[in-house]
Amino acid sequence: MISCSNSSAGIIVRRFRLIAVVLLGGLLSAALSVADEKAAGEKAAGEKTAAAAKADADGWQPLFNGKDLDGWKVTNFGGEGDVLVENGDVVITQGADLSGIHTEKKLPRSNYEVQFEAQREAGGDFFAGLTFPIRDSFCSLIIGGWGGGVCGISSLDGMDASENDTTTYQQFDKGRWYRVRLVVRDNHISAWIDDNQIVDVDTTDRRIGVRFEVERSKPFGFATYATTGRIRKARIRSLPPESAGATKSTEEKSDKN
Repeated sequence: MISCSNSSAGIIVRRFRLIAVVLLGGLLSAALSVADEKAAGEKAAGEKTAAAAKADADGWQPLFNGKDLDGWKVTNFGGEGDVLVENGDVVITQGADLSGIHTEKKLPRSNYEVQFEAQREAGGDFFAGLTFPIRDSFCSLIIGGWGGGVCGISSLDGMDASENDTTTYQQFDKGRWYRVRLVVRDNHISAWIDDNQIVDVDTTDRRIGVRFEVERSKPFGFATYATTGRIRKARIRSLPPESAGATKSTEEKSDKN
């Protein structure tokens, strides 16, 4: 009788184990199916985003989709304001100090042009600080810093936009849109506000860098300082490598597009 009971108990245990294996297999299969569907959805979304950002006939690619911050991250400066999309504009709201967003999208590192429009909505410091790559280094184009009117590149040879040879001064009206252009070459940086060139610097043998507070904007990002700024119509395109006598005409042409 004891032997028979042990045999029956063993059969029951084996049956329970078999049932458990079957149930576990089913759950695993369902989980894999959900994961596959999620991956397929993400792939489709990625392809859709890529298609939306496809370059136009002149090579321009939009940096934002006008709806949300897809592909961008709010930069954790500490004390930063919120960043949102409103009526197609990217709005970087005023924080304690720095606020902004950055992207790790694959973008050119040299021989490229960036265009955007920027507006100071509130506050009194820089309303557009664009951190960007130049070959293996990074620096920032500052618009309206140091009390509201300083423009230039931070940093060159350890000196900020307020103290190097790119320093310029301009009055900026709140609520007005300003057109900004940036052209980055292997050894040259040029920038314009509207039709006025504010930066024209040869970077050969220059030490290029960013202020330590802006490190988190790398590799490519927009920021403001204690100011609410708006960004719109931001786009980027690659440029053909420089050739003797061709750079000026190429940049003049890009200004008309």
